Amino acid sequence: MMERRATPATPELRAAEGEKVAAGYAALFNTKAEIGDLFIERIMPGAFAETLRSNDVIALVNHDPGRVIGRKSVGTLRLQEDAKGLAVEIDLPDTTDGRDLAEQLRRGDIGGMSFGFDVIRDEWDWSGSVPVRTLHEIRLGEVSAVAFPAYEDTTLALRSLEAARSERRQNNRDAAARRVARKAQAEARFRRIA
Repeated sequence: MMERRATPATPELRAAEGEKVAAGYAALFNTKAEIGDLFIERIMPGAFAETLRSNDVIALVNHDPGRVIGRKSVGTLRLQEDAKGLAVEIDLPDTTDGRDLAEQLRRGDIGGMSFGFDVIRDEWDWSGSVPVRTLHEIRLGEVSAVAFPAYEDTTLALRSLEAARSERRQNNRDAAARRVARKAQAEARFRRIA
């Protein structure tokens, strides 16, 4: 299930030799983000490493698949993990979306970057009053320039939280069943000895 997250790191517009490049960060590492007052999430360094080696990723405007502005496989989108997070550079096309985005970045109308992803490996910590989800490996599908760089996609986040809660409940049931089985085995061994 594709999830989306946004970062308030404002992208910038670079112009060189007639080319316009949008650059910024689609994700920041080790930054705790509240996801719809449901849980806290953070992304660990290296979470994008495998997907950057193997997946083709597209760049969009506001997560709209009809508004493609770059693609990793053809070199118009460059992605790199650095110490800060997932760095993005997009060679803006000479299209309506590319020109509009360049103007919106110049004016400051576009306020952030976002990304769409599937979780490969995560970890939940239930010890506090609010669950904490740590993302260790992510399959990146797209990055987007967005008008509202906030964590708005609570319906998808809620499904992720519910899936984790369901998994936790099942793990607790499985652990209880294992305890009962161990106790029964111990009692059976005791009765045979006596």
